[in-house]
Amino acid sequence: MSKTIETDYKTFIKFWSVPVLIYLIYIFLDKAAVGLIMVGASIFLALALKPLVRKVNLFFTKHFGKDKKHQTASAVFAYLIVVVIIGAIIAIIGPVVVNETSKFVQNFPETFEKSFGGWDGVNSFGRNFGIQDLHSEINNFVGDLSSNIMGFVGNNLISGVSGIADIVMKIVLVLIMTLLFLLEGPDMIDSLWKVLGSKKEKQQSATAIKRAIIRMTDVVSTYVSNQIMVAMIDGCASGLIVFILSLVFGFAPTLAIPMGLITMLFYLIPMFGQFIGGTLVTVLVFFSNPLAAGIFAVVYVSYSQIENNVIAPKIQGNSLNLSPLVILIAVTIGMYMFGLLGAIIAIPIAGCIKVLIEEYATYNKKAVSQGKE
Repeated sequence: MSKTIETDYKTFIKFWSVPVLIYLIYIFLDKAAVGLIMVGASIFLALALKPLVRKVNLFFTKHFGKDKKHQTASAVFAYLIVVVIIGAIIAIIGPVVVNETSKFVQNFPETFEKSFGGWDGVNSFGRNFGIQDLHSEINNFVGDLSSNIMGFVGNNLISGVSGIADIVMKIVLVLIMTLLFLLEGPDMIDSLWKVLGSKKEKQQSATAIKRAIIRMTDVVSTYVSNQIMVAMIDGCASGLIVFILSLVFGFAPTLAIPMGLITMLFYLIPMFGQFIGGTLVTVLVFFSNPLAAGIFAVVYVSYSQIENNVIAPKIQGNSLNLSPLVILIAVTIGMYMFGLLGAIIAIPIAGCIKVLIEEYATYNKKAVSQGKE
């Protein structure tokens, strides 16, 4: 027995508006994903620069008096300091990496002869495993590999150039938005509080939102500041190890500074950055002296255990109060969703989510208690 369900026009519109709205949101997120990631990265960088901006503003206030213009000058000055430092680090590291690689290629025959006894030594080593002519096998492998690489490079050269140009454009846009967030962010937030707290019945909600945002801002800025401090210690340690090894094995002591900067930069990547930076420095030191590279790897791994279990927890002070499992889950999800950028921002985002959960629970408790009264 069939039944006819009658409904009015408004109910019909409300029923279908939900799935349509969900679909439109999905389309928007799918099309604007890259742009939203760039905006999020800009906000994250602006929050990370907040402690430096505050210190510069205190300096200006102390020496030139309190003035609203000093806030703008502080933001611009702090921004320029960071950009100049990053540019200087890249300018130092880049030539050293290129120079060490080219020097290794030039000195490879001599290093190969000393380390492995030339091709005779390689063939002798191969015969231990039943390979009569390891030299020929290596030549064939290298030939096939080089031809495949050249074919890949040739087929993807144009797309690679356009991809690099696209990456550069995105980086420039993120840097510009970061500066604008530093300059206009405080006024935007003040306007938001005025709108949210304009009515008495909304004041409690506005206060809760404001408290949550302030706590999340502190989470990001504190985490980044502490992470940079630990990264600097890590860079100084690796640079000192390379310097001592250079004195013992007779390669250029000037490698110490760029090697330290490499490990410092990669340390900013949670979980895996320290391993990547240490591996890269080991390879570059290997170009100068293979034995020194092996010693560096052993010493750096030993130091990293002390750093990760003593130094880093002491400086970070468990500021985010997140368990290692939560941190690993956050980094894994962030890395697979947004790549390197996701891995970098995953931990502070997890801290912000924790803040939102705590503030939501606090808000509900207050609402329930007020309802009972």
